[in-house]
Order: sequence, then structure tokens, then C-alpha cells
Amino acid sequence: MLFVPFCGKFFLVAQIAIIGGGIGGLTAALALRQSGFQTEVFEQAPALLDVGAAIAIWPNAMRVLEQLQLSEKIVEKAGVMEEIRWLDQDGFLINRVWIPRAVALHRADLQATLLHSLPAESIHLDHALVSYKQHGDKTIATFANGDSIEAGFLIGADGIHSDVRAQLIKDGEPLNRGYTVWRGISPAIPSLIPSATAIEIHGRGKRFGIGPAGLGRLGWWATANGSDTDDLSSLFAGWYPPVLELIEATSKKSVLKTRALDREPNKTWGDGRMTLLGDAIHPTTPNLGQGGCLAIEDALVLARCFKKHGATEEALRNYERLRYKRTAAVTKYSRYYGAVGQWENVWARGLRRTALALVPESTARSLMKIVFGYDAGLVA
Repeated sequence: MLFVPFCGKFFLVAQIAIIGGGIGGLTAALALRQSGFQTEVFEQAPALLDVGAAIAIWPNAMRVLEQLQLSEKIVEKAGVMEEIRWLDQDGFLINRVWIPRAVALHRADLQATLLHSLPAESIHLDHALVSYKQHGDKTIATFANGDSIEAGFLIGADGIHSDVRAQLIKDGEPLNRGYTVWRGISPAIPSLIPSATAIEIHGRGKRFGIGPAGLGRLGWWATANGSDTDDLSSLFAGWYPPVLELIEATSKKSVLKTRALDREPNKTWGDGRMTLLGDAIHPTTPNLGQGGCLAIEDALVLARCFKKHGATEEALRNYERLRYKRTAAVTKYSRYYGAVGQWENVWARGLRRTALALVPESTARSLMKIVFGYDAGLVA
């Protein structure tokens, strides 16, 4: 990256500037660099701390990480998932299905792996975006710390509350889907939890998920309608015993609590020489574990479009066209699945259990293939 004088100040000059140093932004930086393009990442946080919960890397995202030659490093720190089980709140099995290769790990471990695959000098912390302006074939972005950059292209990968999106689309806050989500990582593994298995437990307006997170840890998540409590032990009292064991083994300070948020699909992803990526454009409820996976897919498709069309606006518009239908569909599926999972009515819950129990494994695998079968490296 170059430094050039402009009106008495020095501007950073980059070919492609990526706003946001999360999973999507870092994966995009790596994929673009491997395709021959120079990238610089600008992250608002003053430090990338060891925070966050577990993240599932389902087969559709694992294919991308394999193509980026990261899969072996990821697996070293991850827990392998070979099966999904659905249980009721007493622990009785409703259904199960074997799945293709998937893993889960601490989000910080994934982020660290991506960071260490990029040149340290290409990562710029403490850069909170204030605004950006396009001037011909250049984009000028200014930051709260007083720095400015001049970039050939700007990629907004700054998450669900994206400042880049706010300037482009101006559509307000994301939509609250009516339930709270908690996430944690337990250093202890209850004896009743089978290995290499992801579990989802259904109750009345509440759910609890469990999965291996690697290095002797278990990741878990919980949802509940109409509750904002920090006392999860009381909220899930009487449930399948490992649920309470995991809650009590996890430091309360490390538990993340958020609302279930997403947005309606929007066909405006970019303009001129800028575009959006990941949660900045298609935030997704966590029900299918696809938020990070979709961002990883975005990154590879974006890099492939740049490689095919060169550093042009055509590359951005083609990327947007290719990704809109896929991300809109997964966002919708995740929202609907979550709505059904949060049912409280006794008859509705009975219907849900019966329907889930009667689904043959072959049918379940076919349905999962709609999400897991996507290959960002082969899409035309």
C-alpha cells in the first residue's frame, strides 16, 4: 500500500479496500489476494480480541476453505460434526441424519487462522468508517481517527450494523424476529453428549443447540420467546440434564446475548466501484448456522468475478447477480425454520414433532443439500 500527499495530508492508497475485519472481510481479502489482487482491511476495533462464540463451518463453506488451502489448519482447532440429532426437552430422540463433512470451532480461532494467512501490514485496526465518496474510478473513505484512503474498489463487510450499507441503502435497523439468542462455549463436555454430533433440542417457545467446538470444548446456543434474562439455569430448568451442565460450566461473562435479526432481501448491493458482502447485505437469523458460511461463499464468488472480469465494475455487478438469489433463499429458509422452532401452541408443537419424526433420512439429506450442496468454486 502506498502513502501519497493530498492537500497537506497523507492518504493511504489501495487497489481494493475492505471495510470490516470479521470472517467475511478477512476471507474476501485472502481470496482476492490469491487471485492476484492487492487488498487492505480496515477494522473499527482497536484490537481483535479472543471473543465470540462457536461458529459452524458447514460443507458449503468448507469447500471454500479447502480451495483457499485453509481446511487443514481449521480442522486442527475444530470439532468434527458427522450427525445431527433432534431431541425433545426431556432428551428423547425425535430424528437423526448423517451429514457430509462439517466442523465447528471458536470464532476467534477461525478469525486468527484467517489473519495469520494475510500480511500483517495489510490489516489496519482502529479504523471506524465515517463516510465514503466516489470520484470517477476512485473511492475516498474517511475514518474517525482522521485517516483517509483512496481505493480503486470498496467492499463493505462491516456486519449487520454496516456503516457502508447505511450510506448506500439508508434502510434503517435490521428486523427483530421476536426471540432472544444466547451463545456460549463450555470447557466441559457432559458424559451424555455423543461425539461428532450436533444436537437441537425443542421445547415450548425455546430451543437449545449443542455441538463440538474443538480442543475439548462444546459450543452451545439457546433461544427463547419473550425473555431477556441472564439466568439461563432457571429458564431451562427441568430440561435434558446436559443443558444445565453446559450452562453452569460456562462463564456468564463469556455468554453472548443478541436478538434474532435479519433483513428482507434487497437487490441493491452496490453502486459504481463499491459493493457489500456478508451480514452487511444479507444478515441471516442463526437457525441454520449459515451467516458466516454465506459470507465465506460471497468472498470466493467475489474473487472469482474479479479474476474473470478484471478490476472492473462489471466484476462487482456480476458478483451481486450471482449471489442475490442464493442468499435471499437461505435467509428465508432460516427465518421460517426459526419461526417453527419457536412455536408455543401445544397443537403446533405436536405437529412439529410428528412431522420431524416422520421425515426419512433420505428426504432430510435432500433438503439439506439445498443449503449444504452449494459450491461457490463451481457456480457459473
